[in-house]
Amino acid sequence: MTSNIPEYYKEVSLRLNRVLDAVGLGENIRWKRINMWIQSEELISVIYEGKHHYFGSQAEATTTPGLQSDVDRVFCSKCRVITDLVSWMPNIKTFLIVNDEHTPPGYVKLLGVNRYIPWPVFMQYDEQFKLDRYGRSVLCSDQHYFDTDYGECHGPARRTNDGLNKSDIVYGMRLNKWPDQASQWLTRNRRHNWPSHETIYLIQEMGALLVPVGHKLSQEQHLEWRLSISYGEKLLVWLFNSTQYKCYILLKIINKCFISPVIDDDALSSYHCKTCIFYLVENTPSAIWQPENLLLCVELCLRLLYNWVESKMCPNYFIPEENMFQCKVYGHVQVQLLNILGNLLRQEGRYLVEISCDNIGQKLVMACQVPVMELDLHSQDVAQILKTSVRVLFRNLVTALAMVAENDLNFEPHQFDKYFSSPEPQREINSILWKLHCSIVGSRLVNKSLSLEIPDQHALEMAHDIFLMGSSSDVASGKLKLAAFYLVHDNLDMSRDVFSEIHNNFNCRISDLVGVSQQTLHAILSENLSITQLVSEYFALPVVYGHSEIKCLPKALIPELFRFIGLDQVKKHKQDLQNYVLVDPEFYLFFLEFQCYHRQNMSRKYVALDNMIHVIRQITPELKDRYLNLLAYCLTQEGRLTNAYSVLRKSMKLTTEHNGAKWHIATLINAAFRFLRDRL
Repeated sequence: MTSNIPEYYKEVSLRLNRVLDAVGLGENIRWKRINMWIQSEELISVIYEGKHHYFGSQAEATTTPGLQSDVDRVFCSKCRVITDLVSWMPNIKTFLIVNDEHTPPGYVKLLGVNRYIPWPVFMQYDEQFKLDRYGRSVLCSDQHYFDTDYGECHGPARRTNDGLNKSDIVYGMRLNKWPDQASQWLTRNRRHNWPSHETIYLIQEMGALLVPVGHKLSQEQHLEWRLSISYGEKLLVWLFNSTQYKCYILLKIINKCFISPVIDDDALSSYHCKTCIFYLVENTPSAIWQPENLLLCVELCLRLLYNWVESKMCPNYFIPEENMFQCKVYGHVQVQLLNILGNLLRQEGRYLVEISCDNIGQKLVMACQVPVMELDLHSQDVAQILKTSVRVLFRNLVTALAMVAENDLNFEPHQFDKYFSSPEPQREINSILWKLHCSIVGSRLVNKSLSLEIPDQHALEMAHDIFLMGSSSDVASGKLKLAAFYLVHDNLDMSRDVFSEIHNNFNCRISDLVGVSQQTLHAILSENLSITQLVSEYFALPVVYGHSEIKCLPKALIPELFRFIGLDQVKKHKQDLQNYVLVDPEFYLFFLEFQCYHRQNMSRKYVALDNMIHVIRQITPELKDRYLNLLAYCLTQEGRLTNAYSVLRKSMKLTTEHNGAKWHIATLINAAFRFLRDRL
């Protein structure tokens, strides 16, 4: 095999490795991304009690900014899926996997099981069930697509776009037992011991997913569910060495640059590339997968894909009987694929300089003009590859914070003692959530004390200590709640100290208002931070107040807490009230500074007012009305009633229904009448 390899393959491979490192595919940034996705999934599992999981290119860290990969999330229902009635448990919604000779490989049907006895229910009087060809009442897969009102329909998934990446959310069910159809994978002969016995055992314990997708050629497509070994696939990709990892990404880049523009039928997908490299790694010696052989490994993958296209057979890695080229590679599509793959193989790597994705081709040309030892490629965009991972982690933390604030429990003061003995969390995410919870708990304790006829001073002191423990949760939110606590008790000097501390750390931070700056991404990339350190040093989370904190809110925020949400959302979610108020930390900082300096320091007060206006200009129109209302409140305090009214009119134009501006207008009219009365 080595006798036919061109001499330049080794030299090009070494330079190509350096180029890929320069676009963000080095091991350091790879594991930073993977760690963020692990923590994001752990966090969202805490939020939704284990219902959501991330898969695909983003969660595997096998994408680049140029590939523009989606964020893939699976929503797992709480129901139980079993392969035999021995595993049945009472009082749990359960489905039994059934197959017959007409069910294609890789697909199953689901039969309902009685909640009280271990026996299938053969007749279901429900629109979600239909009779199959054998008269069994099985669960329809097409009834479990997401409602298109929540986003664009993309097959069984709901697709949304946050301006950074498309996000696909699909419904699924967890199968905790290894599927019988994939039993051969566990025991098949592996000459090169990949994956290892320990990895095989771990993947077996992970089980599989069932997603609502039927086989396209099946007469019972609407009754079939596809088996997906997504947990195992993600683990195997994480276990790739650097060369295997880069080879897989190069396959996807080659597909995007040379195949997808010609063939629109999605005949060759990134999943086919993943399957190809799984088979190749399993069936080749580990010694081949070295940096100097990167181009050779890519060529071996292209050769295997060519053979599969030629035979029109792409076997699923875990269930080889499933042909993933069926309904995809045929006729003219097959001819086109063979022509493209054949042309790439004949070029013997020269196609690499034509890759436009992430300017890899241009960078490779530059890299080939100097000796390897003198090669120094520093891409200005390398940190951009972190952006999606950072944003998803940030948004999951915001969701967790909002859910804690919504859970308005009526705490007694003695119940807060547990927060003084910080637990030793087994997971980093527990430590972060505990600190975020401390700020909310301290605020609730203040609210509880101030609700009494005579405030409980011991409770207020306890609340202050809890606030201090939560102040290091992130750059701003915990500290801002502490500053608000000081303002409630007219301790202006302590408030100013907190403001100064926030300003010192706010220059390089991440908030949902301005996104993630290039400076911040480079700082994260250059530092070896744990997730806890990352959040505490770079995340400026929004400030969230729930109903049980109402006496700790500035007066201007109270209408926002009781504001009705949009009628369309009321219909969808059957909610009448928004149970929390969320404020951008930068705006809230300037708002609190204005309140602090309102009667004492004219220059600092007007600086804060100007800063509020500057922040509002950056906010998207759908979020701007709340901040306009708070600005109008400050203008009213200044006696600038005409200006305040103009701001409130802008707010009403943005959101006509359920807008707190109505309360502010009423307050403004009252202030105007008082002003006229005093003049008379």
